[in-house]
Amino acid sequence: MTETATQSGGWRRGLTRNVVILGFVSLLNDGASEMIYPLLPAFLTAVLGVGPSVLGIIEGIAESTASLLKLYSGYLSDRVKKRKGWIVAGYAISNVIRPLIAFSTSWLQVLALRFSDRVGKGLRTSPRDAIIADSTPPEFRGKAYGFHRAMDHTGAVVGPLAATALLLAFHDDVKSIFLLSFIPGLLAVAMLLFGLREKPPEGPRTAPASFNFRSAWAEMTPGFRKYLFILLIFTLGNSTDAFLLLRAQQLGVSVALLPVIWVVLHIVKMSFSVPGGILSDRIGRKKVIAAGWLVYAAVYAGFGLASAYWHAWALFAVYGIYFGLTEGVEKALVADFAPAHLRGSSFGLYHVVVGVGAFPASLLFGLVWQRFGSTAAFGMGAGLALLASAMLAGLAVRKPAEVK
Repeated sequence: MTETATQSGGWRRGLTRNVVILGFVSLLNDGASEMIYPLLPAFLTAVLGVGPSVLGIIEGIAESTASLLKLYSGYLSDRVKKRKGWIVAGYAISNVIRPLIAFSTSWLQVLALRFSDRVGKGLRTSPRDAIIADSTPPEFRGKAYGFHRAMDHTGAVVGPLAATALLLAFHDDVKSIFLLSFIPGLLAVAMLLFGLREKPPEGPRTAPASFNFRSAWAEMTPGFRKYLFILLIFTLGNSTDAFLLLRAQQLGVSVALLPVIWVVLHIVKMSFSVPGGILSDRIGRKKVIAAGWLVYAAVYAGFGLASAYWHAWALFAVYGIYFGLTEGVEKALVADFAPAHLRGSSFGLYHVVVGVGAFPASLLFGLVWQRFGSTAAFGMGAGLALLASAMLAGLAVRKPAEVK
């Protein structure tokens, strides 16, 4: 049984209390995170003196760590039929650890803090994605996940704008910005504690057991396994967006404007997330995801060939369309595939597959860039996206209306 959906017309139809609460939590948390993230490449290269390959190592290890923990936390939230504790703990850890980057004096310290930040993300993400599915009727899943991503991206607009204003106020003191990110993070944790209502999944509560990857994998449908394999192929070409910020700097975007170009990206993400989710509810998830991956391929090819300042701004804007068409829709498709008693585990498998590809993707991209140049690195990403799109076209997927 799902939480009663809002029955009123308009944009709120189908959005439940938990979905709305989690949306605002993501707005605050991402606002805190995005006060830091656009400045991190400049901090590492200009302040700590490291190159693209080190940036790839840091981001690859951080994201892979998060994805492995997403698998375990999703599984445990299914076993004990509790999700809220994992969600609160995950957000709390990240928002305590993240501001400490301000005190880093070496890239190894940044790596350790990014690792700890991503531990928090790993603990919260799969239970959070599962509770959205628990709380939403199947016919509104695309919209629900799209709304959540739109709120997340709204935070990613507010965060860099706040960072830009604070950079001006603190005379480009990046470390002060990192420390001030604690404030919206604290508000996010408070909203979870007092606003989120636990909605246990269907089925009896089971005592925790040691994680059995083979058992969880064996219960998934063949279609879901194929979908995860195709996602892995795409992810191998989907390196950290820090490289896009680095490329923007090469094209002439100043450090002070990096948060602004990040805002442009997230405004487009925010604008397309809900329409993309609603479109997938109507015509099917596969078509929308494939279209988004084709946009990704075009954007990466464009970054490889770009030669002018305005190219960076235009490509970042188009890049946001890819996110709007894929982020929420990919999760809605996971929810469509997942049995009710294994939603946490299904999202855990989804996230771990993405994470397994994240480290080699970022590391390989950094190495290719350093040895062969940015054109070769971005061309590699575009090629893998095209391959994944072709594979997805051959996957048999039910339309949302057929999901019971």
